[in-house]
Amino acid sequence: MQSEVHPVAEPRPDDGPSDGLTRGTLRNETLIVLALSLGASAVSALISFVGSLTKPGGLADQAANLNSSQAPGRPWLDLAWQLFGIATALVPVLLVAHLLHRERAGGLPALGLDRRRPAFDLGWGLLVAAAIGGSGLLLYLAARAAGANLTVVPESLPDVWWKFPVLIASAVQNAVVEEVIVLGYLLRRLGQLGWSPTAALLTSSVLRGSYHLYQGIGGFIGNIVMGALFVLIYRRCGRIAPLIAAHATIDLVAFTGYALLAGRVSWLPTG
Repeated sequence: MQSEVHPVAEPRPDDGPSDGLTRGTLRNETLIVLALSLGASAVSALISFVGSLTKPGGLADQAANLNSSQAPGRPWLDLAWQLFGIATALVPVLLVAHLLHRERAGGLPALGLDRRRPAFDLGWGLLVAAAIGGSGLLLYLAARAAGANLTVVPESLPDVWWKFPVLIASAVQNAVVEEVIVLGYLLRRLGQLGWSPTAALLTSSVLRGSYHLYQGIGGFIGNIVMGALFVLIYRRCGRIAPLIAAHATIDLVAFTGYALLAGRVSWLPTG
């Protein structure tokens, strides 16, 4: 694994918009990207959390289902819906790539998403995943035991041939969407809009926590902490690719681990 790092060239508050784009244009496009993706997810998660809080019984008695069947008893139709959902979730990433090309920034490689350093990206991604994944699981179990979190059910897909390929695709899709939008793109735009590095870090981290609020307080706080760490790592290495690898690994272990262990170990809540 390569040890060389390149701190990210995040726009400074005094840099201003690039290529003739006004601050208003950049602000409006950022709001539109968020409204089409993770900003809308944050609002949805808040509504879901309020519903869970006001429902009779505790949060731990309720379940948050992440990858569930869309057409029970009809596996081919179910597969079609799963692939459709994964593909359409990636459309905002294409929009971000287009906006960065229009800015003449070079598209997603401007955020450090390319194939130039695969060993570095994968190596650091696995290290970050190992450091965050275990502590995240402990936080979830503690929050659920305290009644502050729903029971997270990472998957409830039928036992068919496409189950694990879909879980892998879902993990990668989650990682790409979140890290491209809430890490690379949002930090770039907030810098161009004159936000301080601290304000941008807090905004990115709180947004990440907000769209996980459907899981409960534990999911909210845990993802704020993860978001802050990801911002610091991104600013240090200058690439989102290692963070995509880390995020995908964390989700992949959660999805497939649950599929293999649910009902077989006593410490894993199953909803």
